[in-house]
Amino acid sequence: MADKLDALRSLMSSHSPPLDALVVPSEDYHQSEYVSSRDKRREFVSGFTGSTGLALITRKEALLWTDARYFLQAAQQLSDQWKLMRIGEDPAVDVWMVDNLPHDAAIGTDPWCVSIDTAQRWEPAFAKKQQKLVQTSTNLVDEVWKNRPPLEINPVNVHALEFAGRSATDKLNDLRERLTQEKARGIIITALDEVAWLYNIRGSDVSYCPVVQAFAIVTRTSAFFYVDQRKLSSEVSGYLMENGIEVREYGAVTADVSSLASNQLGPCAFKETQTESIKTEAEDGGSDDLIWADPGSCCYALYSKLDSNRFLLKQSPLALAKALKNPIELDGLRKAHIRDGAAVVQYLVWLDKQMHENYGASGYFEEGETLAQKNREGKKLTELTVSDKLESFRASKEHFKSLSFPTISSVGPNAAMNHYRPQPNTCAELDADSIYLFDSGAQYLDGTTDITRTVHFGRPSAHEKACYTAVLKGHIALGNARFPKGTTGYALDILARLPLWKDGLDYRHGTGHGIGSYLNVHEGPHSISYGTRALNVPMQASMTVTDEPGYYEDGNFGIRLENLLVVIEADTKFNFGDKGYLSFEHITWAPYQTKLINLSLLTTEEIDWLNAYHSKCRDILTPYLDDAEMAWLKKATEPVRA
Repeated sequence: MADKLDALRSLMSSHSPPLDALVVPSEDYHQSEYVSSRDKRREFVSGFTGSTGLALITRKEALLWTDARYFLQAAQQLSDQWKLMRIGEDPAVDVWMVDNLPHDAAIGTDPWCVSIDTAQRWEPAFAKKQQKLVQTSTNLVDEVWKNRPPLEINPVNVHALEFAGRSATDKLNDLRERLTQEKARGIIITALDEVAWLYNIRGSDVSYCPVVQAFAIVTRTSAFFYVDQRKLSSEVSGYLMENGIEVREYGAVTADVSSLASNQLGPCAFKETQTESIKTEAEDGGSDDLIWADPGSCCYALYSKLDSNRFLLKQSPLALAKALKNPIELDGLRKAHIRDGAAVVQYLVWLDKQMHENYGASGYFEEGETLAQKNREGKKLTELTVSDKLESFRASKEHFKSLSFPTISSVGPNAAMNHYRPQPNTCAELDADSIYLFDSGAQYLDGTTDITRTVHFGRPSAHEKACYTAVLKGHIALGNARFPKGTTGYALDILARLPLWKDGLDYRHGTGHGIGSYLNVHEGPHSISYGTRALNVPMQASMTVTDEPGYYEDGNFGIRLENLLVVIEADTKFNFGDKGYLSFEHITWAPYQTKLINLSLLTTEEIDWLNAYHSKCRDILTPYLDDAEMAWLKKATEPVRA
């Protein structure tokens, strides 16, 4: 680690101008949350493997900022060369740089890996001390990363209309209507899931996310797809042509953004005609002259070289359009979650048997003491080996393509790390006397899944039961909410926390995120959270959002329960203010472990809901299970009483 930092500091010193600090973000050229292996620059320099974080290297210090999901993990993974900065507790990175770096400091970063929003927030802060943000012409991390993974040529696939529900042509027509409304000449689309959704294409350039490393530009009359053309088969090229989408090389986007700004961007075959039509539009009014870019996902490199007055900086219209699932997408998501629920039940049946046979556990249903461990004859169960088994159950299901994120398979203290990922050399062995949390999901052609369950195969303590029950109460409260249209996830978040707050407990992560339709497992623009971003977009019918409260006790255990919800119209007795009301539909199906519930803490309504949900689990999942699995599920979903 020291060698990497020394090498980077040497490059910083020899840079023109010399750099006082180097910012290494987590993001790639598309501001992605999850990035390809060759874009994991922050992980390479710091050793921290979480999906969110920012590294800052100065001439004498190295600091890493990350959010509360990763505090424990980062503390374990960072060497003594690094200082952990906790977002929300320590000064923000821009505040720290202003306060701690010299007057006139030059702060370098790769402008392709920083969003417009971020750069525009930093530059005024730096100006207070005449500090300046320096755009490096190359990524300095790449220069010291000698064994950087090579560029992979993964094929682009067409996402069939039977799963997409709407054609690329229809989506382009809707987008062009928005361009007209906003008086924009064209839009730069940089978010990978937005490019994939708009053009109905999928790929495998980023692990767990079926996206293609590509940009798009759409004008009133043209559409462009910037991608390594070696990834395109003749069939895919033909599909793109049929939909009026012109393919250009990935690196051509820089020049084409400049061409768009100067009214010169048009399709090759019709360039003269297109240029003439654009000029005529400009001459007639001169007002339809803006270039739309999403400041949260468009990189600073594509923006900073042009006149800022030419840009319309506004959230991409595709973010909301993608979040509002069409009927075909919703049908696919429901079906995918049924198959996924069957896989989770099959996993629990298998794991219950393994824990009993190999560890003498009392099992999923009983609370007896764990017997002396039997001779396992090498059948050691670890967090990693059992998660591989879970993947195998999912892989047997129709339309399975991959996992949707690395499975969080965590025992005891490891479960207290929100986004723990077991590693081959360090993962823990399963323990019948400890809580086991697994948060997992899959990519199916008809939908993306994400589910969390927490179980115990021995005798849980009264405290563990009380904590589990508080989490379950919050989970039920949010899932059963009815609320007026216009309500944001910021307002709903408290419903999941109140039962925990009552006992002086809480959790540091958000409560819910949107989910893609065979796309990214984390999807906006809406969310359920105490963070201010959850204020931006209200809940709307046909959105999806997770319901996942939790509780984490450092060094002991973690609990989380997660279902996917669909926002639907609510049938209420009254309609105050003629606003209309919304509610949620659960589409995740897997039992909650009743032996972890302190039933005396549940209300009659909560018990009724639990029994009704379990009854639906039996009815919905039974056709996908064999006789032994059905018998297990029947027992797991038996009605409970206080």
